[in-house]
Amino acid sequence: MVRAFLPDPLTESVIARILEPAISGPSAGHAQGVSLIVLHEGRQNLYWDTTLPPERRGQFPWPGLLDAPVLVVVAVEPDAYVERYAEPDKRSSGLGASADSWPQPMWFVDGGMAVMAMLYSAADAGVGACFFGVFDHEAPLRDALAVPEPVRLVGTVALGMADPARDRASRSAARPRRDDVVRFGSWR
Repeated sequence: MVRAFLPDPLTESVIARILEPAISGPSAGHAQGVSLIVLHEGRQNLYWDTTLPPERRGQFPWPGLLDAPVLVVVAVEPDAYVERYAEPDKRSSGLGASADSWPQPMWFVDGGMAVMAMLYSAADAGVGACFFGVFDHEAPLRDALAVPEPVRLVGTVALGMADPARDRASRSAARPRRDDVVRFGSWR
C-alpha cells in the first residue's frame, strides 16, 4: 500500500486499464451491483474536504496520500442483489425477499473483489495504490458525491505514482504474519 504519491496525473488509458478487472470481475448471481466513482482532475479535493477538512490535516499521519491524483470510491447496491435473487432462476434461494435475508452480504464481498482487482491491476501497471475505508464519513461522502440511498460505500482506492521519498508503511505493517492461515480438511 502506497501512502505518499506524486501529484502527476494518470492518463485516461492507465486509469481504464486499472479499472477494467474490477468492472469485469466476479459478481454474485451476476447482479453487477458494484459501481466505481472516479475522482480526478481536481474532483478528489471534494473527497478530502468532506472526509478530512483542512483544520484536521496537520495531524494526519500520511499527508502524501492527499496528493494521489486519482481516488476511486467503491460503492455497492444491495438492492441489485435482492432484485436479482428475486428473479425466477434464483428465487428458491430466499435471498430475494430483502437485504436482511442475506446471511453474508455478498455486495460487500463483490466490492472487496473489485478493490483487490484494482490493487493487482495497479501493481501490474506500475502504479501505486492504497485502499482505505470511509468509516464514519460514509453519509457525508455519499451526500457530497450525490450517491443515492441505499447505496453503500465500501471504501476508496487511491491511485498514482509512488513518492518513495515520503512514503512509509503504517505501524500495522510491522505486525508478524500468521503462519496458520491455510488449513486442509478442517479447522484443526
